[in-house]
Amino acid sequence: MESMELTFLLWLFSLFYTAMEITAVVTAVIAIHDTRTPQGAIAWAISLVTFPLVTLPLYWIFGRSKFHGYVDAIRAGQEEFHRLIGDNHDIPSIRDLTERKRPHAPRTVFEKLSGIPYLGGNAIELYTDGNSTFDAIFSDIDQATDYILIQFFIVHDDILGNRLKDLLIRKAQNGVRIYFLYDEIGCRSTPTAYWNSMCGANIEARPFHTTKGRHNRFQLNFRNHRKIVIVDGRIAYVGGHNVGDEYLGRSAMFTGWRDTHVSIVGPGVLGVQVSFAKDWYWATHQLLDLDLSMPEAKGTAEVLALGTGPEDALESCSLMFIRAIEAAQHRFWTASPYFVPDSAVMKALQLAALRGVDVRLMLPEKADHKLVYLAGFACLKELDLPGIRVFRYTEGFLHQKVFLVDDILAGVGTANLDNRSFRLNFEITMLVEDDIFCKKIETMFLDDFTRCVETGPREIDSMNVIKKTLVKFARLLSPVL
Repeated sequence: MESMELTFLLWLFSLFYTAMEITAVVTAVIAIHDTRTPQGAIAWAISLVTFPLVTLPLYWIFGRSKFHGYVDAIRAGQEEFHRLIGDNHDIPSIRDLTERKRPHAPRTVFEKLSGIPYLGGNAIELYTDGNSTFDAIFSDIDQATDYILIQFFIVHDDILGNRLKDLLIRKAQNGVRIYFLYDEIGCRSTPTAYWNSMCGANIEARPFHTTKGRHNRFQLNFRNHRKIVIVDGRIAYVGGHNVGDEYLGRSAMFTGWRDTHVSIVGPGVLGVQVSFAKDWYWATHQLLDLDLSMPEAKGTAEVLALGTGPEDALESCSLMFIRAIEAAQHRFWTASPYFVPDSAVMKALQLAALRGVDVRLMLPEKADHKLVYLAGFACLKELDLPGIRVFRYTEGFLHQKVFLVDDILAGVGTANLDNRSFRLNFEITMLVEDDIFCKKIETMFLDDFTRCVETGPREIDSMNVIKKTLVKFARLLSPVL
């Protein structure tokens, strides 16, 4: 009897494994068809066929790189927008190539990717730590009279999170309309009571719903990584800070926290509002009643809000970095907490070094995501060229996402130099053309470099065999990290 039971169990397991293997083969074909990069397709296909029991559930949760439904929803929203509002807005259109004096300038590509042109007449402030960033944000929120738009990837129920919540509840009680959009995966540890207390005060607090829709239901791979605050349509904040005490330097894991944010006053705010309004419509199917008139000029900077994400027809985030690197004649300096670029960005960096550009990469000395951190060492080895310098930030965790091209272009936003930002996350970068602002970014970089140790691209050479093997393994996984 026991022998028969064992035989039956073995037969049942064999049947189950055969079904899993067939499903894995079918899924591998889907992965080859849908995965955006050849490297990612190969990695998934081999893993699915070889280790179906482990890889199959991982693929259906994390594997796909196509985000379904967003474009259709936004198209429907635009039709409703035009039906209700018509031409009662000042959202400008980009110029045709034949109308441009310099059609080959970087801004041509950036505007094509964004769908909104550069807008001049902006005043920009630079914030290089969490305390000054949130002091400014809270001050402007406190002065709001009409509406507040807020979007963050992470919101913690801690000291900073409760300061924000209490301020927003007070403003809502004074009649200010508040719309709060958060990423449900980034905020998975935030208690429901936190959001309920806001909703109880008539604050519209909604998750982004990356799992909404039949094709996205089981996916945890897509994240809305944008960090935006807009007050009355007159000032916008964009950058790397989330809402959490660690962004004020109160981290149990790191001795400090280095991040960068910007505020924009002027016409450039319009582009940030459009980005938020699209995300809000996806999440709620509600059109917001916003001030879409052209803001008054307050400065001299030309600004473009470039939103990128997995719904784009092209890999907009990767293309943004490639075009910025290609534009560099003298220097390309960048800071990112995660450095696992794709092949195209790596080649752009190599070409920049070969034509004599001063390429500097500022990265964290300590990691918060081990696999991504390890994969970065293998990437750096491929950049062992004269002119490419690597700096490790030593005074806490480096989280800023900034780049500087010569003295003419600066980018500050939420996008990292990794596969997740290139293909899986919804990101936003403020692209700024302004001599004065670029000088501030240069000064900021130079100050940060004094808090770094220069290591160079060959860091992997000093590692032992075990760590080198882990680096190589992590590099293989980089297309699906």
